[in-house]
Amino acid sequence: MSTLTSPAPAAVEHGSAAPRLTRWLLRLHRPALYLWTGLAVVLGAALLWLWGPLTDAAAAAWDQYDACRMAAACHYDQDAILRYKGVDQYTTTVLVALPFLVAAWAGGALTGRETENGTTRLAWTQGVSPARWLATKLSLPAALVTAGTGLLVLLHHLAWSAGDGRIDTAKPWSDVPTFYAGGPVLVALALAGLAIGALAGLVLRNSLGALVTGACATACLWAAAHLTMPYLWPTVTAVGDLRSGGAPGSGITVDTGVLTSTGEHLAVPRCGSSTVPECAALYDRLDAVGLYADYHPRSHYWPLQLMEAGIVLAVAAAAVTAAFVLLRRRTA
Repeated sequence: MSTLTSPAPAAVEHGSAAPRLTRWLLRLHRPALYLWTGLAVVLGAALLWLWGPLTDAAAAAWDQYDACRMAAACHYDQDAILRYKGVDQYTTTVLVALPFLVAAWAGGALTGRETENGTTRLAWTQGVSPARWLATKLSLPAALVTAGTGLLVLLHHLAWSAGDGRIDTAKPWSDVPTFYAGGPVLVALALAGLAIGALAGLVLRNSLGALVTGACATACLWAAAHLTMPYLWPTVTAVGDLRSGGAPGSGITVDTGVLTSTGEHLAVPRCGSSTVPECAALYDRLDAVGLYADYHPRSHYWPLQLMEAGIVLAVAAAAVTAAFVLLRRRTA
């Protein structure tokens, strides 16, 4: 009489691999998790402070200053204005630096250190496939990075919106650090930094080299995305008088020049006001009748953010795909 052997134990062991791997990942990177949580809490508290009391106090101080601007002596709360400016500057700088921190950690600790020490193969002998190992390595940090960065970006945008139009020294929406610190592009860049850093760790198998490479590659991606951003959405054209000497429109300027009587746009260096004899002579030679500017107004904020974020996420997806392909070839 034959006996049947049940595959249940093997199935249970394989099914419990993912939870065990997740617990091991959290335990291994516990210091980084504590640091990320602490940074998010402190930065979030600072942004809440900026959003509420600091903005109200600075706006009241500017109202006092505007009310007595022409007076010989003016009493206003200058400290409130300086506190708002300082907290806004520091929180924006830290937020903008987050993608580089994520990329450096992903390259140096998430994959670089383990591939350098050879501990990856130990995990693969515990019933965890290389693909599942990498998927867990990326999915859990990606969820934490998305949640933390997304919340901080939202708080920054709310804090900036609360001061816009109320505080004279508030940064405009087109200010580069302000633009990125308060929109989804920063979340996409943080995820791209995670993917690029992890790929660098797998390629180089050296924690220090992957740390530097991940941060530098993320910086290059950011620079390329920023240079491409103004051309991702159609611009609008504003025309100004020659006497003004300045570019018309307010926002992200893409192109400026002079407008001729035939309607042609000449992208030549702007001389200045036509009241200056040298500039008047130049405009006469060019048959210029006005100044033009192709620019993005404030209404283009979200289209530009979403278009650039989509491109950055596509790069992140390509880096993740490359990491899986590389790992499969090495472990085939």
